Amino acid sequence: MYRILVSDKLGQDGLDVLDNTKDATYDMKLKMSKEELLATIPDYDALIIRSGTQVDDDVLAAGKNLRVIGRAGIGVDNVDLRAATMRGVIVMNTPQANSIATAEQTMTLMLAASRHTAPAHASLKAGEWARSQFVGTQLYRKTLGVVGFGRIGRLVTARAQAFGMDVLAFDPYVSEEVGREYGVTLVDLDDLLAQSDYITLHTAQTPETIGMINADAINQMKKNAVIINVARGKLIDEAALADALKAGRIQGAAIDVYSQEPPPADHPLLGLDNVLHTPHLGASSFEAQRDVATQIVEQVLDALRGADYRNAINIPFQAGPEFATTRPYLDLAEKIGTLHSGLATGAIRRVEIETRGEAVEKLVKAIAAALLKGMLSSQIADSVNYINAPVLAEEHGITVTQTQGVATTPDYPNLITCRVKFDDRERVLAGALFAGTQPRIVRINEYHLEAKPEGVVLLLLNEDVPGVVGQIGTLLAAYNINIGEWRMGREEPGKAALSVINLDSEPPAALIDALERIPAIKQVKYITL
Repeated sequence: MYRILVSDKLGQDGLDVLDNTKDATYDMKLKMSKEELLATIPDYDALIIRSGTQVDDDVLAAGKNLRVIGRAGIGVDNVDLRAATMRGVIVMNTPQANSIATAEQTMTLMLAASRHTAPAHASLKAGEWARSQFVGTQLYRKTLGVVGFGRIGRLVTARAQAFGMDVLAFDPYVSEEVGREYGVTLVDLDDLLAQSDYITLHTAQTPETIGMINADAINQMKKNAVIINVARGKLIDEAALADALKAGRIQGAAIDVYSQEPPPADHPLLGLDNVLHTPHLGASSFEAQRDVATQIVEQVLDALRGADYRNAINIPFQAGPEFATTRPYLDLAEKIGTLHSGLATGAIRRVEIETRGEAVEKLVKAIAAALLKGMLSSQIADSVNYINAPVLAEEHGITVTQTQGVATTPDYPNLITCRVKFDDRERVLAGALFAGTQPRIVRINEYHLEAKPEGVVLLLLNEDVPGVVGQIGTLLAAYNINIGEWRMGREEPGKAALSVINLDSEPPAALIDALERIPAIKQVKYITL
């Protein structure tokens, strides 16, 4: 009989499923202190939480029988994922349960902003009858720009099309074939900003997307544009948006999420007449809360039974004693995927993965999932994990092939090789584990080297001529950037050379510009792994 601990409030529909389960029992113990949780958790096989319970390494260490953690919702910031994975504990979430609720909240805000619903309600409630002050705008035949064409973006698109809207989408990692399937026109961000009457954000929050809607972006928008954000508050430079709204540069905004929640009293958007506010209600529907509860219970039960591991975030297979030796290969594959994503100059369309060697021959599917997770995590809004990464790759028009072979070189008895194709170009990366634990990138196209895929990595392609290394080192020192490790590969003396330099901190833009001005250097790129 499986024992399940529910430590945060869970919808009654989920509890009903547990009540009717014959091979599991549960206890609901809310608002426990950490000490109480540490004393309680050893007796349970699974833990179901929301955001209130903090599951750190101490809790995981105490959970001697713990096999599954189920998060009723998307975010798992309150779970130590690495500690859970190293201890063989599966961590699950419910990334799809609130998609419809979020899409509907987007449409609610779009309609309410268009028809001045909130101020009209307040006016009438105050005893006024001011119909002429609240003349609105129809959605029909307007253009909607969807930034981020993942699951929620596609749900919003379908609903907007039902209102007769034309839809543009910006997502550099979605193919034109997918766009045609959904009846949208894929454009670059500048075109979307310039052509859209309404702009809705559904992209992931990454270093690249933080503040993507800034003063420059707003200046490209139509004067009658309305921006809707039910995704992440930090996607918008809120001060710049407030300035534009005050100046009448754009017509309005409807905001459900904020860079700081709850927003402080002096938040620049609060109090503006042309801003519609809601307190992060995207997932707040009875149906979404019901689905979150029932889905996480069913997922946890299936995982305990060994029947299915859907929406498991941390591993692509059943946890077990072999995981300690498997994890380093998955980490290496994910680094290769992240490096491919950072180096690609366009959307990756084809991924060819090959594993060679006894240690990895049975891991090709898990390695492929880990590699795709690394490749996709910074590119799409959907929550990416080892299980859903292959599905998301297919949804985004990426063709993936997997092969396995016999190791042919004694230097690398276990080798992971990945070739990707983009913009009529291709790139090959290969990685290996030294001593079964130390990841190295051993090939980048025709260049062979042994570089550490960790931290801030500076890549330079240069002519193999005297003095280049000294010039690079001098510049790094001038900007107080310390070198952790420097690896170089070259085709043959006097031709091109590739340097992979591990830095202790991120290089400033001025340093990158200075490096690019060195005559012998042909290309500069830095990536954080």
